[in-house]
Amino acid sequence: MIRPLAREDRGPLRDLVAATGVFTEEEVEIALELIDVVLDVPGQTDYIIRVSEEGGKVAGYYCVGPTPATEGTFDLYWVAVDPALHGKGIGRSLDDHACDLIRGMSGRLIIAETSSLPRYERTRDFYLRRGYREVAKIVDYYRPGDDLVVYGKYLT
Repeated sequence: MIRPLAREDRGPLRDLVAATGVFTEEEVEIALELIDVVLDVPGQTDYIIRVSEEGGKVAGYYCVGPTPATEGTFDLYWVAVDPALHGKGIGRSLDDHACDLIRGMSGRLIIAETSSLPRYERTRDFYLRRGYREVAKIVDYYRPGDDLVVYGKYLT
């Protein structure tokens, strides 16, 4: 089941993002900042968060939002799945759901950014398997030896 974010999801999502072993503590805090915006700022339209549940527990989530000053472009800010549930199609379901949601908002392009570090290899592979294409790379973006890799997925 994929549903809107609820206040009680905050703790489990923080634990889930940290448990992936991919994100730094700073990145976990950034994820929480976006979660807090959705929870605490009624009517905001910058971020949309949906949560996947399995057996009554948080299994994963995504966060998307329209890219300012574009027509139909959306950013995929976060997608994360409980590591204990990897390989069960939850990431695929979340991506399908995000694509349908974005299409329903007249979206035509999703942009996802990630790191070139080896610990993000599974993430990069996920994007490629899901029909995203590498559209840009900025060398040494995050820090020396850590490139920004940008993926795009056209929905039309």
